[in-house]
Amino acid sequence: MINTVQAKGKTVEEAIQNALEELGTTEDKVTVKVLDIPDSGILSMFGNKYAKVEVTVNDDTLENGKAFLTELLEKMGVKGTVDAYYEDDVLMLDIDSRETGILIGRRGQTLDSIQYLTSLVVNRDRSDYIRVSLDVAGYRQKRKNSLQDLADRIALKVEKTKTSYELEPMNPYERRIIHSALQNYEHVTTHSEGEEPNRHIVIDYKR
Repeated sequence: MINTVQAKGKTVEEAIQNALEELGTTEDKVTVKVLDIPDSGILSMFGNKYAKVEVTVNDDTLENGKAFLTELLEKMGVKGTVDAYYEDDVLMLDIDSRETGILIGRRGQTLDSIQYLTSLVVNRDRSDYIRVSLDVAGYRQKRKNSLQDLADRIALKVEKTKTSYELEPMNPYERRIIHSALQNYEHVTTHSEGEEPNRHIVIDYKR
């Protein structure tokens, strides 16, 4: 996601310029690390004759997301810190805070809303869309594990009773977890019914 190149030149300035040309950007948008400088004086006849630099394009998307969430926490009066990183081309934003209830909300609705707003901010000036995933104190993984356990319990009940079972309304992300968890059951099938925000999953017995 972050573009980094190494380049050489007779001087540090020339090496930087060569790197900038390769990256297709300008110096105000990069971070420069000098790896080597040419020897001077008599050593220049026998030693290193080139400067070497490593130039990295600053990631405005990541920083914008982190800055937006940090400012939002301040406006909400919530104490916490934000960690931002990439995982499989997804911008991951983790909030570390003791005030998890305020940030998560009922069934994760507040967390989903904050994630949506953050996605709008980080994609505002991008030509290509990047997916954003926001989490607080590991809530998403805990919720995923809970939904998978629920899906397994209900699937066994449906297989035993051979009757359908309707789950409570869930957002698209949580419905995908249920569908995925039950896709390998031989005698169980799933489908969604209803309109948002009341759309829910029905688990059916498959003969």
